[in-house]
Amino acid sequence: MQEELSHALKIFNFVNERNGRVLLKAIDQPQTEWKSPLDVFEETLRHEQKVTGMINKMTDLAISEKDHATASFLKWFVDEQVEEEASANKILQQLVMIKGSTGGLFMLDKELGKRSYKSSAKED
Repeated sequence: MQEELSHALKIFNFVNERNGRVLLKAIDQPQTEWKSPLDVFEETLRHEQKVTGMINKMTDLAISEKDHATASFLKWFVDEQVEEEASANKILQQLVMIKGSTGGLFMLDKELGKRSYKSSAKED
């Protein structure tokens, strides 16, 4: 969650630096119930792919408008989405391999629980 907040603030700050206006509007509540951990990560991967598509469309628009600053800014997000999709897919593939094994789920949960978000100077 902290990582996604930092990404949102990155966009917010860029728009403000360009003398733009940021309007925050309500969004639909995300899904909160799934049948299985596998279903969670199938949806997670689909969502990351959707985000990638939206970023690509913004990048295409910036390029067509010859807005080099925005195209350059968005490159970071294009690159970040490669990592986001790969991460979601890696977990999805591990869940496919586990096939619902409670021991396997326990071990994967323990492994994923060790992950932590570290902001980088490059990101800020």
